[in-house]
Amino acid sequence: MARRLPLGVRTVQPDERLSLVDHLDELRRRLVICIVTLAVAFVAAYVFRDPLVRFLEAPLPQNPAGGRALITLSPTEPFMIIMKVCFACALLASLPVWLYQLYAFIIPAVAEQTRKVMLGVVAGVSALFLAGVAFGYFVVMPVALQFLLDFGDGLFNSQVRAGEYFSFTTTLMLATGLVFEVPVAMLALARLGVVTADIYRRQWRVAIVVIAAIAAILPGGDPFSMFLLMIPQLVLYVFGIWLAQTFGGRPLWDRELWTGIRDDADDTPPAVGGPPTA
Repeated sequence: MARRLPLGVRTVQPDERLSLVDHLDELRRRLVICIVTLAVAFVAAYVFRDPLVRFLEAPLPQNPAGGRALITLSPTEPFMIIMKVCFACALLASLPVWLYQLYAFIIPAVAEQTRKVMLGVVAGVSALFLAGVAFGYFVVMPVALQFLLDFGDGLFNSQVRAGEYFSFTTTLMLATGLVFEVPVAMLALARLGVVTADIYRRQWRVAIVVIAAIAAILPGGDPFSMFLLMIPQLVLYVFGIWLAQTFGGRPLWDRELWTGIRDDADDTPPAVGGPPTA
């Protein structure tokens, strides 16, 4: 009989089979929890909307003339901006819960050790994402804004539109948060046996080119923020190699299934030639 643990993970006996209705009911339950979590986080963000907006405005550099206030160009823009900011912050706050609900749905019947490992993976993914968001806010964003707004300052009267500014900041923080998930992706490929730690080591030149390309296309666009984005990616790549070396699975090409196929192919007698000639 299926039962639920205190954390909400549904366990299934080895001889038990869940019907389609059971799976749909479990999916509905997980989706309801995710939606309720997002709604609660949105309400909380809306309640604290004023300090939240000021917090996002803090990296905006001031010009020598006495400030650089954000501007809006339509009556509805302030309302829409606050809604978008609150929604983005609610997504960020509810991400750990979403990750856990995804885990709890796709792995209902696992061993105790695997369950603990998966909980550690969920916690690690959430921690890396939040670390990436913090890095983007505290390190990359001030440098990128200072460079972009000071570039051509003597030629233009730069006025920052509120909607574009908050889109820039939230996109940058989301992008840096996702970039910090590189070690998790490397570990996942290694666990599946698609690649190995040795392959990661041998392809370090390709990795540097890819890292530079990712840093170039991320929001910011200046060489300083690009350099700042490359440094943690290189460190995370080395960390991903260590994870792949420590926790990686057996390569696909070295597993018993493929080994058996190769052995069968080697044991097959050579084809007999044509009919004997007279």
